[in-house]
Amino acid sequence: MGIHFFMSLINEERAHGMKKILLSLVAFLSMAWAFAAVNINTATVQELQTLPHIGPTKAKAIEDYRKQNGQFKTPEDITKVKGIGKATYEKLKNEIVVGGSAAKAAPKPKAAKPATP
Repeated sequence: MGIHFFMSLINEERAHGMKKILLSLVAFLSMAWAFAAVNINTATVQELQTLPHIGPTKAKAIEDYRKQNGQFKTPEDITKVKGIGKATYEKLKNEIVVGGSAAKAAPKPKAAKPATP
């Protein structure tokens, strides 16, 4: 009986240690997700609502702005959305991005060569 008691204590300590490791991992992954920037050019209304000071109305306004005007070129362009001013932008600026390809302008077409007789 003595050895079984000792073994059960060891197993409990292992289980407790594994729980601590698992909880630490979950906490770390949750923090990493919380610090991920939101791409305001591709985010859904629900994703936009994860931003501070962006509720359903402002999230919908961002989506409507994109539909009417195309993608944002810079994160600061979000201030062009009705209801989002400089103060809100200052609270959002570290949490939003526009993405690499969204900021590129379309290449200009080459000028046609004049016709020669």
